[in-house]
Amino acid sequence: MNKKFRTLTALAGVAALAIGLMTGTPSRAEDLPGKGVTIKFASSDSLGANYVQDQILIAGLEKLGYDIKHSTMNMSAILQAISQGDLDMTGDINWPQAQPAIEKIQNEAVLINDGTIIGGGINGYLIDKKTAEAHNITNFEQLKDPKIAALFDTDGDGKANLNNCDPAWKCGDVVDFQVKEFGLSDTVRSVRAKYEPLVAEVFARVDRGEPALLYTWSPSWIVYRLRPGQEVVWLPIPYDALPKGVSKPETHEVKDVEGCAGGQNPCRMAVGPWNWRTLANKEFAEKNKAAVAFIEKAKWPLTTWSNWEGELGKGAKTNAEMKRIADEWIAANQAEFDSWVKAGLEAK
Repeated sequence: MNKKFRTLTALAGVAALAIGLMTGTPSRAEDLPGKGVTIKFASSDSLGANYVQDQILIAGLEKLGYDIKHSTMNMSAILQAISQGDLDMTGDINWPQAQPAIEKIQNEAVLINDGTIIGGGINGYLIDKKTAEAHNITNFEQLKDPKIAALFDTDGDGKANLNNCDPAWKCGDVVDFQVKEFGLSDTVRSVRAKYEPLVAEVFARVDRGEPALLYTWSPSWIVYRLRPGQEVVWLPIPYDALPKGVSKPETHEVKDVEGCAGGQNPCRMAVGPWNWRTLANKEFAEKNKAAVAFIEKAKWPLTTWSNWEGELGKGAKTNAEMKRIADEWIAANQAEFDSWVKAGLEAK
């Protein structure tokens, strides 16, 4: 080995060590805490910005040395698999709606963050703004009036067609309960089917200037496409009411909700504020402090979530597109992302 080559090699080693010290990243792959460990990570089968979140979480876990086996399935299957140890982790726990189900598996599973949406999100009923203003509709309970309900009849039976959630989703149980609780069973029909086609139908109706009624949430690609206060308005419920098995918040009233019908503030939403939380198999979490520490740091402001949802509203749907959006966020926020990874590297 000649002198020049030895000098270059030494300089490269010093540079690698310096980079490692500055970033907190070990200079050798074998020093990473996740080396040799495969994480079975699941996303729910509900398309949303949580898919982008999941890709960022996966990228960070890979930086910690973990191999990731990623799958998509419905939430009931995810919870069962995590409790049995067949899955390690999901970032798609809708809280507090999922609280009762998770309490049943609390001996086998653990929540490892407080929520990845800074400030949380909202759920509720939307109607098109044109119909709301023309008929002075400012409360969900007004659908008890057969004349009001008939405005949203899409199948000719005289009842309002309320596009609801997937049959497997807990939010659909909330809607069905509230329809009965508020005395709307004779005038409103809850339509539960695959959610995305139901939303596509609503988009088409609003685009044609026709009345539309649905249950949805924010942040979401739905409210990026149908903007509260512009194309649609949130329709408050008359009083707080949730079925058994759904965690009850202190209040359903949320302040400063953009696009609340009639300019109401606070706006009484279908449920109280919610968030995305991460659930892990308890044994996995105990053995993988680095993964837990990283996940606990990861969270984004509502504006970021809204931008991601906007990408979905423009047609982004595949895993490759979710990864592209995630990679773009990481590149634009590298220092913050690296600080999360560093927390994982330093976890004891």
